[in-house]
Amino acid sequence: MNQIILASKSQYRAELLTNAGVAFSADSAYIDEREVEAPLIEAEMGGADVAEVLAIAKAMDVSGRNPDAYVIGSDQTLSFEGELLHKPKDMAEARQRLLDLSGKSHELNSSVAIIRNGENIWTYTETSIITFRQLDPGFVGRHVAEVGDKILSSVGAYQIEGKGVQLFEKIQGDFFSIMGLPLLPLLAELRRLELLD
Repeated sequence: MNQIILASKSQYRAELLTNAGVAFSADSAYIDEREVEAPLIEAEMGGADVAEVLAIAKAMDVSGRNPDAYVIGSDQTLSFEGELLHKPKDMAEARQRLLDLSGKSHELNSSVAIIRNGENIWTYTETSIITFRQLDPGFVGRHVAEVGDKILSSVGAYQIEGKGVQLFEKIQGDFFSIMGLPLLPLLAELRRLELLD
């Protein structure tokens, strides 16, 4: 049986695959994302393209250690007012991130790639548009305190599947992609590769 490996330590991505009934193992990629990203940003590549390059780079790294396995790499970027944002470093930055996004829209770019023996078999990228409602600073402070430091695991400082859903006015996009993995297109490709029934 062909082995499927998720090139990620993300519990959310692993959970999505597990819940979908995909048999896989996980192996973290050892790449410096900021180093890979720097020339792309300098070349003024968009957030969707950056997410795709990072997804491929992660899967390539793990593929090098796992011959013949089908390696799934995934990445997500957040584009806001012409800038790519990264995960907040601490709770103060998370609180400021939510206040900055308040009343505005941003793009979440989620990309997934399948690599086998160092060859890029398939990639897919989906962009979702998230619009925040106008947030009161007091509410943001309480929200950050309630959610705790798991807020730091998301570039937008929110989890759509939890209390973070209260931050939004409108969501245009796929739930799974917002969670960090375009699951339905991935499952379709795994079936095409005869790795799933």
